[in-house]
Amino acid sequence: MTNTLFEFIERYISLNDEERNVLLSLNIFHSAKKGTILLHEGERSSKSFFVLKGCVRTYYVIDGEERTTAFYTEMDSFTPHCVVRETPSEYYVSCVEDSHLTITTAEMSEETNRKFPKFDIMCRKLSEELLAKQQVDFDQFKTSSPEQRYLKLLEQRPDLIQRVPQHQLASFLGIKPQSLSRLRARIMEKGRV
Repeated sequence: MTNTLFEFIERYISLNDEERNVLLSLNIFHSAKKGTILLHEGERSSKSFFVLKGCVRTYYVIDGEERTTAFYTEMDSFTPHCVVRETPSEYYVSCVEDSHLTITTAEMSEETNRKFPKFDIMCRKLSEELLAKQQVDFDQFKTSSPEQRYLKLLEQRPDLIQRVPQHQLASFLGIKPQSLSRLRARIMEKGRV
């Protein structure tokens, strides 16, 4: 798993042995079983996540119903809003599959960035990319129909169809599981899949 992380980082910056050793010394590599809740609603946290292997989702519980807002899979990173705002979390973060993650804190990042300023440059680039991606995803969600959202998901993230339970996938698309079943049947009839 360490090589996976180093390969990802080296897409942005080059690492020397000292920098690799500092990262290894931080004890950031963690495994979590399917169903593990990494962050509870109402909990305060300073943790950021990077998925090396597996699938993690964020979801709200509204009127007793889970509403999935995102899935994170291999090479995805995210920092829950509560970390940035320094407030209790408004949502949950849990593992959809057995997962291997790096978990860092703001303190770890600050220390690493202070020792090695190029990590700060990488973090800024990653933040800019994530912000742009989130804006595009949000705009697409708001301007598309459930069928368009599903077809886009098939095009951009087909792995999720096999990896994620249907009720979570339906929630992510903003529809009920029964509607997703009908939607899939309609798409199959049209021969679009």
